[in-house]
Amino acid sequence: MKTPIFTGAAVAIITPMLPDGSVDYKGLADLVEFQIKGGTDAIVICGTTGESATLKDDEHLECIRVAVETAAGRVPVIAGTGSNYTEHAVEMSKEAKARGADALLLVTPYYNKTTQRGLVASFNTIVDAASLPAILYNVPSRTGVNIESATAKELAKNPLICGIKEASGNISQIAMTAALCGDELPLYSGNDDQVVPILALGGKGVISVVSNVAPEPMHRMCQLWFEGKVEESRDLQLQLMGLCKAMFCEVNPIPVKAALGMMGLPAGPCRLPLVPLSDDHAEQVRRELQNAGLL
Repeated sequence: MKTPIFTGAAVAIITPMLPDGSVDYKGLADLVEFQIKGGTDAIVICGTTGESATLKDDEHLECIRVAVETAAGRVPVIAGTGSNYTEHAVEMSKEAKARGADALLLVTPYYNKTTQRGLVASFNTIVDAASLPAILYNVPSRTGVNIESATAKELAKNPLICGIKEASGNISQIAMTAALCGDELPLYSGNDDQVVPILALGGKGVISVVSNVAPEPMHRMCQLWFEGKVEESRDLQLQLMGLCKAMFCEVNPIPVKAALGMMGLPAGPCRLPLVPLSDDHAEQVRRELQNAGLL
């Protein structure tokens, strides 16, 4: 049985930007503090929500350093270092380890894609080279590649592969992965609207976009489940469905950065090709923040 890197709700934290589009490192440190004070269980830095696709390598690594230094061991820091070029992922993973990251988040190769055998070869190459625990990230809607359940079982044989973030939305596949891998591959929801269903399949928590604005409720949803308070956990999931929907009314992280700005927290603009939230969707986001008591 593998020990999970974390249990509960980890935040897929944004990368705040200054008005000129440069990274706001002080703002990032402030957001990490906001998250820890709100009860978040881990910080996932430089993932999709952190706009990793538009970060230069030096910015990417500095964000990891700032997150690690600010967290100061209070919660794990999990660094997104996946790439569609395995050698680049190896380099970034080694650098993340050198900056103190506790673990890695490795997305499937995108655009050039690969076969299932290629996934096994690539992920094993990265984690073995970095010698750091890793959570795999399955998000086929973005990458065009799906980690099949049998492939997850094969990857779970590597002692350093310590979890999978499932954002496929395919509950049947996720259930099969849980059935095949059991405690050898801790399971995390990658979708905020499916936390309780995945906990019911034996999941260990969520890597959450909504936690950016609501760390305490997302943490509490998981904690209630682990305490056996199933109905209360379910009720909280249902109460937050409007907020979950609003955070994905446009491409992530456009809505959540707008939401943080409304709350007076560091966020700033997204980098192109992402553009500001439309007026209609801004009203939806504001309304759901108010409904959740966040404004």
